[in-house]
Amino acid sequence: MFHNLRLNIFIYYFFTTLGFLFVLYYFLEVLEFGDVYLLLAILATLAIFSGVFISKLAIEPFQEHLNNIEHLSKETLHELNLPIATIKTNTQMLSKNMNNEKDLKRISRILSASNMLEQRYNELDYMIKTHTTKEINEDFFLDELVKERIDFLQGIYPNKTFKLKLERVNIFNDKIGLGKVIDNIIDNGIKYSKNSDIIDIYLKNKYLTIQDYGQGMDESELLKVFDKYYQGDTGAKGFGIGLSLVKRFCDKQNIKLSIDSKPNYGTKITLMFK
Repeated sequence: MFHNLRLNIFIYYFFTTLGFLFVLYYFLEVLEFGDVYLLLAILATLAIFSGVFISKLAIEPFQEHLNNIEHLSKETLHELNLPIATIKTNTQMLSKNMNNEKDLKRISRILSASNMLEQRYNELDYMIKTHTTKEINEDFFLDELVKERIDFLQGIYPNKTFKLKLERVNIFNDKIGLGKVIDNIIDNGIKYSKNSDIIDIYLKNKYLTIQDYGQGMDESELLKVFDKYYQGDTGAKGFGIGLSLVKRFCDKQNIKLSIDSKPNYGTKITLMFK
């Protein structure tokens, strides 16, 4: 598809350029046209019409391709929703009739995997909405969102202790995007806290603070921490894009972001909402 598009654009551009040169030669050499300004106006008009046609030729196939991908993504998401809900519902029903500890652990792992699939489903749905909807902000309670994310992360990190002190705070923001930000910050804190199992989370006066007690960072690392692909510990899992995504989201949503860290004392990240 794109090979043919490239060839078509090249052919059209090639013959259009030859046409302009021929028109210029014809007016200047054959007709000995003396009004240069009129000639330039004619050529400019032809160039504008040619540019419009080339842009249409180039954009329309891409637009059609993107629309097809969007349509396919929405249909796929719709088809995924039912099996995920079915697995979760039946797993929960089976666990009620089980007493064997090993079977309960197996069921628990299936349910945890289903929750992770549902999370990926929600993220895909969110990505589609961000590309098709201009306004995705909504009213919600930030403390409820934090608790929801902690419940999800606790299943992934059962050995970690999350200490919460949350006030009731209502905000107007991108709920799903903010949930991803909270996940990234906490996941990053856990990743670099190999010697500590505690994550403190405070919410007061529209200030959300997430504190870990891991390896921390020095001043030179703090200057690079929001750079894409930067990792303070190259042995840690991941690609170093978590905090760069956090920074980009906060800038877009006018959330003030601050980070305070010291080596061997941990890292504190604070989100300040208007």
